[in-house]
Amino acid sequence: MIRKLKPDDPKIIEGILSTTPNFSDEEIKVAMELVNIVAMNPQQTDYNLFVYEENGIILGYHCTGKRPLTDGVYDLYWIVTNPEHGKKGIGKKLLEHAENFVNEMNGRWLLAETSSKDSYSATRNFYMRNNYSIISEINDFYSKGDGMIVFGKYFNHKNN
Repeated sequence: MIRKLKPDDPKIIEGILSTTPNFSDEEIKVAMELVNIVAMNPQQTDYNLFVYEENGIILGYHCTGKRPLTDGVYDLYWIVTNPEHGKKGIGKKLLEHAENFVNEMNGRWLLAETSSKDSYSATRNFYMRNNYSIISEINDFYSKGDGMIVFGKYFNHKNN
């Protein structure tokens, strides 16, 4: 089941983030800033956070929001699955949920930024397998030798 964030979820999400090998303490801190914004102010609309829950256990989440100053571009800020629960298709289900959310909002683009480091190759392959294109690359973005790769998927709304 995929549902909106509940008040008790942030602690569990922090635990998932801390068991994800790719994430540094700084990255976890940034991810938790968004989680806490949603948890403390459920009426805000900048960040939309949904968790994947199975048998009462949270196994992942995505945080998606409309990019400021655009009329239909959305960012996939975070998509994370619990590494202890293996490859069960949870990431794909979360990504499809994010795409459906963007479609429901009449969004044109869903963008996802990631690192060019070797340790993020599985993430990059995930986007490619799910029909995302590389929209842009910036070398040495995060740090020397660590570029940013922006993946995107375009949604064509026939009525717009």
